[in-house]
Amino acid sequence: MNPNFSQFQKQITHPIKFRMFLLNRLPSALFAGLRIKNFDSENAVVTVKYKWFNQNPFRSMYFAIQSMAAEMSTGLLASAQVYKRNPSVSMLVVGLEAKFFKKAVDTISFTCADGEAIDKLVEDAILTKQGKTITCKSVGTNIAGEIVSEFLITWSFKAKT
Repeated sequence: MNPNFSQFQKQITHPIKFRMFLLNRLPSALFAGLRIKNFDSENAVVTVKYKWFNQNPFRSMYFAIQSMAAEMSTGLLASAQVYKRNPSVSMLVVGLEAKFFKKAVDTISFTCADGEAIDKLVEDAILTKQGKTITCKSVGTNIAGEIVSEFLITWSFKAKT
């Protein structure tokens, strides 16, 4: 595991620092209302509430808002593994698939449980000095625990030389 994981975790879960990060780097995520509900080395849960700003014409949450929250749930785990690495590691989304099952009309929680797999892949990318990809799954559930949407987000990692 990245020796700097706990430092990243502490910074990104601090409410004010997280909002400042969103304002500077992901302002649309700030305006959409993305929040970190849970974040550790194995799991990340990002929530977003259905509201006027993120609705579509069909009176449910716009798919792009759901995509943003799903990507963040996987991206937190990925970012934590590349944070302050030596050598540094670049990361990039290279693929996205989505399935929608129900209308998203309340608070939706997007959960990714691929932290361990991401950790191993980043370590492998550093050791082999070759680009590696991983497809992470993020499942969006409503307050009742029903699956609303499911995303497969493919990340690419490469150690810089």
